[in-house]
Amino acid sequence: MVEERMGNCWSYTKDQFDNLEKHTQWGIEFVEKYTKFVKERSEIETNYAKQIRNLSKKYQPKKNSREEEESKYTFCRAFLTTLNELNDYAGQHEVIAENLTSQIITELSRYLQELKAERKSHFHDGRKAQQHIESSWKQLESCKRRFERDCKEADRAQQYFEKMDADINVTKADVEKRSSHKARQQAQMRHQMAADSKSDYSAYLQKFNQEQNEHYYTVIPNIFQKLQDMEEKRIDRIGVCMKTFADVDRQVLPIVGKCLDGMTKAAESIEPKTDSKQVVESYKSGFEPPGDVEFEDYGQAMKRTASDTSLSNSRDVKEKPKEKSKGKLWPFIKNKNKGSGPEDFSHLPPEQRRKKLQGKIDELNKDIQKEMDQRDALTKMKDVYVKNPQMGDPASVDPRLSEIGQNIEKLQFEVQKFEGWLAEVEERMPSKSDTHRRSGLYETQNNTTVSNNCAQDRESPDGSYTEEQNSETQVKANINPIPPTSTTPEFDDEFDDEETLPTIGTCKALYPFEGHNEGTISVAEGELLYVIEEDKGDGWTRVRRNEDEEGYVPTSYVEVFLETNAKGAMTYI
Repeated sequence: MVEERMGNCWSYTKDQFDNLEKHTQWGIEFVEKYTKFVKERSEIETNYAKQIRNLSKKYQPKKNSREEEESKYTFCRAFLTTLNELNDYAGQHEVIAENLTSQIITELSRYLQELKAERKSHFHDGRKAQQHIESSWKQLESCKRRFERDCKEADRAQQYFEKMDADINVTKADVEKRSSHKARQQAQMRHQMAADSKSDYSAYLQKFNQEQNEHYYTVIPNIFQKLQDMEEKRIDRIGVCMKTFADVDRQVLPIVGKCLDGMTKAAESIEPKTDSKQVVESYKSGFEPPGDVEFEDYGQAMKRTASDTSLSNSRDVKEKPKEKSKGKLWPFIKNKNKGSGPEDFSHLPPEQRRKKLQGKIDELNKDIQKEMDQRDALTKMKDVYVKNPQMGDPASVDPRLSEIGQNIEKLQFEVQKFEGWLAEVEERMPSKSDTHRRSGLYETQNNTTVSNNCAQDRESPDGSYTEEQNSETQVKANINPIPPTSTTPEFDDEFDDEETLPTIGTCKALYPFEGHNEGTISVAEGELLYVIEEDKGDGWTRVRRNEDEEGYVPTSYVEVFLETNAKGAMTYI
């Protein structure tokens, strides 16, 4: 019974150790799993931050002239602010990844090593204690069996002595061989051995009971307590890490909130009216809108002037098929001249030209200021050299000063040139009051004045811009019999079937014009023609040679004589 009971205890204790070993191993695996979870979360945050940074960088404005233009608009500045705030937002996710790594992953990795070592030590102590108590039990069993054997042998020796002493049938030889005295000595010796075995057994039994009591009430409970403390510490560490996991996110929330507030503030700073005004300022041309269209009375007979004979004599000029115009707004025709344009920006409308010239003047003035600053610095250096010759030769500065002086003179000459063009543009740009009295102005002008004003700055049908020539020599010098193909107006859709326009005046050709393009008409120098549609601000005047031949000619090629009741030309914006 005792052996069975002890076997059950040892088996139960061994089973408990096995269960605890499995449980603690599962706890370690859980810590490893949680560490892997946090590590993957950190990698996600790192990759997310990287993607956000790449996105912000991708949509950052490129370093070119377009960037300066876009910076004028509030919505572009708001988008740039959003990109910058998004970049800072990505930085906070990088902080999350770094804190997860340093505060959780690194700590748990180190703790795992400690936990495994501690668990191994505790179970080693438990197995050692179990082996010790089992070894003690085996020794106790050995002492018990020896005592039992000695007792049995002592009993047999005593029985043999008693038998020999009581047997009357033994022979004389047997008596001699096995005397009662010898049997008695043997019995006493066996009894002594049994007594010694009993004493050893009793002492070891007492020792075993003490060790067993210590094993089950002290050693094993202490080991179990250590395992319990280890398990509680592991669970507590997991809880702390889970709290840190949340705190890492919570710590960056204020800065993330500031980033989001920055995006909101940028969005609220968008001003649609300001941006639309920027567009107006950037693209307004300075042209005036056209005047009212007059009623055309087709019931009146065609008025002919004293120049009928001259007109009839010009019939030998190459005839063109009858083509009639339909109204088309020149400012909305796409400019086909894609070149950079002349130096004076004469290909641009007045307002755009004025802005370009003013910008060029500002750039030149900045360059002049830089050169002057360099000159002042070199002058001071030269003065220092004069006062302290050991520091340098004053004459070594003179070549550079001379070069800077020449640069300043060149830049000042350029400024004067552009300022002259700017003054010319500003002088020709109509004021608001001129717009209201434009019609009456033409009624009071004589034929000579009208002729001089017909060569004002115009925007041609293809979007190019023609400057008024200052003298007849300049006009002749800039005449081209055939305009360049890239800047030649296209009149393929300018004429369709409409009724004949009335005559509003006459004109005299100052130069020959071939008129190869669709919608134009060829004229000879000195030829007189009827004017049926004056210049609309595009640089072209519509004329008629006879009832079947009409078309456009450059306004600068003819001298126009409008009738007194004809409405003045109005230009487009």
